[in-house]
Amino acid sequence: MSALWSVGAGLLLLLLWVRHRGLEAVLVHHRWVFVCLFLLPLSILFDIYYQLRAWAVWRLHSAPRQHAQRVRHIQAQVREWKEEGSKRYMCTGRPGWLTVSLRVGKYKKIHKNIMINLMDVLEVDSERQVVRVEPLVTMGQLTAHLNPMGWTIPVVPELDDLTVGGLIMGTGIESSSHIYGLFQHICVAYELVLADGSLVRCSPTENSDLFYAVPWSCGTLGFLVAAEIKMIPAKKYVKIHYEPVRGLQKICEKFTEESKKKENSFVEGLLYSLDEAVIMTGVLTDEPEQSKINRIGNYYKPWFFKHVEKYLKADKTGVEYIPSRQYYHRHTRSIFWELQDIIPFGNNPVFRYLFGWMVPPKISLLKLTQGEAIRKLYEQHHVVQDMLVPMKSLEKSIQTFHVDLNVYPLWLCPFILPNNPGMVHPKGNEAELYVDIGAYGEPKRKQFEARASMRQMEKFVRSVHGFQMLYADCYMTREEFWDMFDGSLYHKLREQMNCKDAFPEVYDKICKAARH
Repeated sequence: MSALWSVGAGLLLLLLWVRHRGLEAVLVHHRWVFVCLFLLPLSILFDIYYQLRAWAVWRLHSAPRQHAQRVRHIQAQVREWKEEGSKRYMCTGRPGWLTVSLRVGKYKKIHKNIMINLMDVLEVDSERQVVRVEPLVTMGQLTAHLNPMGWTIPVVPELDDLTVGGLIMGTGIESSSHIYGLFQHICVAYELVLADGSLVRCSPTENSDLFYAVPWSCGTLGFLVAAEIKMIPAKKYVKIHYEPVRGLQKICEKFTEESKKKENSFVEGLLYSLDEAVIMTGVLTDEPEQSKINRIGNYYKPWFFKHVEKYLKADKTGVEYIPSRQYYHRHTRSIFWELQDIIPFGNNPVFRYLFGWMVPPKISLLKLTQGEAIRKLYEQHHVVQDMLVPMKSLEKSIQTFHVDLNVYPLWLCPFILPNNPGMVHPKGNEAELYVDIGAYGEPKRKQFEARASMRQMEKFVRSVHGFQMLYADCYMTREEFWDMFDGSLYHKLREQMNCKDAFPEVYDKICKAARH
């Protein structure tokens, strides 16, 4: 009884404090209170529900049977839109707050919402080494399904909640991308419902123009209903080598050198300042040294980027063996390093041991509850951007990030970019090594102004023939956007497939200049 009285008294004091400060002020300046008391428990309930659902679907083998029925329902909705006179654009009916992108999709309020409830693994074909999945399957769900069967996919983008559909219609990357390319490059086929309600399969040999145009199109050519993705045999551990490097030139040289080595299964860099970084290389193995195993994914362990920083502070190299699935999702618990701005004490050992099992809060719930004040605050004083630039421009790019943003850590992830048709390809006729520079956090530049600073960044990225990931805020004009991306195949297919009345152009869907 005394415990109940204590809890009640604590809640009463909390409510009085909130009333005194004002709810909006608490949500903006003490967001951790709301996140810890409400969003973390809600996130746990979300996870339990979806895990139980995935387990039940797997046990009952119901996904393949229900898939065809669900696709027919999507086709029926598209045909109903046509019968109504095609007066509005179509879009998926998934609420904007459920997406991992921080962008608020206002278009969903005025477009025809097509409900797409496709979130299951359909088939694992061991002979072809291909897994067939629905678009709302998440990376956490997919690795949990495949790893016990001895399989994984070659590119597993970091965060658990990233979906297959988002990674295809947008893009995805991982520290294995220097070998396998972006997420789209490990896909072998897509199935889409088009603007006329027809169901089409496309691959490099079947409807190939559509296959190459779908990535980066953000759902403006059709509704993705299934994808086939390459699989590779899984191993139990990743042997990671940590090497601190100082001096920007040396950092770029070392990172480029390791990125060119195909014997490295994984290459990643964390830049902690303009001239301090840790370069990590990894190889898959089934034979770890028991004394060097680090289960970094356990809830009480330090956040990965903080763990890596210890090698920089100690100025020493190191080797560890991390369980493969924990490596794939190593940045999930801290949402890279974004969670330190939301829960400043989140990496404290006491918090980790008591509440670390509840971390992280769902990004979707953070979006749902952020409110207009926090949204504007984030928009003006926070950066979440990934810029893809040629490896040869890495040093110049980091210097530009430092001058225009001054955000650290920076994430460095190499990838090979094939010369395939579509919106994103190298300038020349051959594959080229690129690097994703990820900036997540509060810019320390004194004169930072979101629109002006990001337009300066976008101009630089265009000048080196780089690309901006489309999940983030984009400030380019239409002409600048199509200068960055190759729209020739995309526009050709929109004409051929009568998409212009069915879906907005990708620029109108994602760019701020078009949405405001």
